[in-house]
Amino acid sequence: MHADALIIFIKNPEKGKVKTRLAADVGDEQALRIYRALLAHTRKVALAVSVDRLLFYDQYIVEQDDWPHTDFDKHVQVTGDLGARMEAAFSEALGQREKAVIIGSDCASLTPDIVQQAFSALDHADAVIGPAMDGGYYLLGLKTLIPEIFRNMTWSTGQVFQETTDRLKAGAHSYALVDKLSDIDYATDWKKYGWELP
Repeated sequence: MHADALIIFIKNPEKGKVKTRLAADVGDEQALRIYRALLAHTRKVALAVSVDRLLFYDQYIVEQDDWPHTDFDKHVQVTGDLGARMEAAFSEALGQREKAVIIGSDCASLTPDIVQQAFSALDHADAVIGPAMDGGYYLLGLKTLIPEIFRNMTWSTGQVFQETTDRLKAGAHSYALVDKLSDIDYATDWKKYGWELP
């Protein structure tokens, strides 16, 4: 067991249930293909970092898929809003480890270096955040659980990053930032980073 854990939140890749905003632009079939490409990118990033990897599916565990048990400790996200699901995952990860960083599977420009920088930042800060262009965040890291950044938050808005940092400051928790990146929510996001539609 490593001292650090990378938490990865993914959706079970099912047509019509992933990248719904993107699907409005390109259709369900294309959105699923793009999501599978994002999953492959996320997996490649995760495997390049020497940590324990905790994979959390949104619905159910798939035993035989592209995420081998030898590299990923598989779980299912608890029920509840995003905050409840992240809080439970951090509680699991930090139970026996010194640091935990969570990522999703929507960021095509995420790199192993950024993830490694996040773990390093926790040597000097209580939390680390990767701000997203839309006002949310694509990465969060903690050394100890800070429940107030997960509870009673209005998720999927342009204020999530600001509200999170405000709450950290109010609790006298120090935090560091890594690069600001964009999630892939719309076809224009995909094209902006030079990715070809699969």
